[in-house]
Amino acid sequence: MTDDSSQASPLSERIAAEIRAAGGWLPFDRFMALALYAPGLGYYSGPSQKFGLMPQSGSDFVTAPELSPLFGRALAAQVGQALQACGCDEVWEFGAGTGALAEQLLGALGTQIRRYRIVDLSGTLRARQAQRLAAWGDQVEWLDQLPEQLDGIVVGNEVLDAMPVQLLAFDGQAWAERGVVCTPEGGFAYADRVQPGLALPLSEPPVGAFPPGMVTETHAQAEAFVRTLAQRLRRGAAFLIDYGFPEREYYHPQRHGGTLMCHHLHRSDPDPLVLVGEKDITAHINFTGIALAGQDAGLEVLGYTSQAHFLWNCGLAALLEGAGVAERSMAHKLVAEHEMGELFKVIGFAAAGSGFEALGFASGDRSHML
Repeated sequence: MTDDSSQASPLSERIAAEIRAAGGWLPFDRFMALALYAPGLGYYSGPSQKFGLMPQSGSDFVTAPELSPLFGRALAAQVGQALQACGCDEVWEFGAGTGALAEQLLGALGTQIRRYRIVDLSGTLRARQAQRLAAWGDQVEWLDQLPEQLDGIVVGNEVLDAMPVQLLAFDGQAWAERGVVCTPEGGFAYADRVQPGLALPLSEPPVGAFPPGMVTETHAQAEAFVRTLAQRLRRGAAFLIDYGFPEREYYHPQRHGGTLMCHHLHRSDPDPLVLVGEKDITAHINFTGIALAGQDAGLEVLGYTSQAHFLWNCGLAALLEGAGVAERSMAHKLVAEHEMGELFKVIGFAAAGSGFEALGFASGDRSHML
């Protein structure tokens, strides 16, 4: 597909200039990084609403904390247990969105959290977070990057899926890296480059033969993030929540179209080359790769399970008892199999020497499937 509609936009011009400077072909992960995070131009750098329940608000998608405050209140039980088990009093959140999850965790945990630190690349979203969290004053702090060492509990809801991915395409004989080129009409199109030795980073043999035309993603940047976290996390734990699968499901030959998806005004489409900068670009997570990246870098895997199992383990049933009918209806979407309950997963890590029996994985732990 080409992007004729946005050919005159400053972001498209910036991407086109980088494609030309790179010799006419840009790896998809670099294109995705620019489309989402180019300073002042990318999707997450712009002023659009992004998060919300309905498209009438101008939003593109809804996340669990925006859907129901019971999400954060249930997660607070796990975070509170981890704070006590690890002897920490700081929480670090990556990609805090509108600040809804921070508000829920701070409201539920109170003085258990001495300092709540947010790392977010979007200046627009940071301004919204600051407004929403003003009641907590200096208890909340914003940073641009991780410090060399940290002690605390890390949370990240739908953070890994927004990290740029590499696209690979299989022609029946060899894997090629998929990149982006400029078209004569002023838009963008895909172009594949065969590279000797290129292959999927599988930890075990594939389930079956890959069909010609298969396209999929690899997650070098998300895995690098977990490795960096492992190097910096001196004491504490991390809980990462996102949609995805274990490796055997992720790279199953039947999933031949990959998982790349865009979101705009609460509608999904698979074409990131149109409306560049106006819609979100995501990919599902290979949780086996995430688990191995953390484990190989020294973290202990506390558990891996569906969002539904995790929230039930964290006391969602008791929270629902005190909720009204409307609130229960919204919270049901967090755990229903056809909504977020099964597609979304939770993986937990602990720093070396900080391991404990995390309550979120007490029942339904699927670590053996990774």
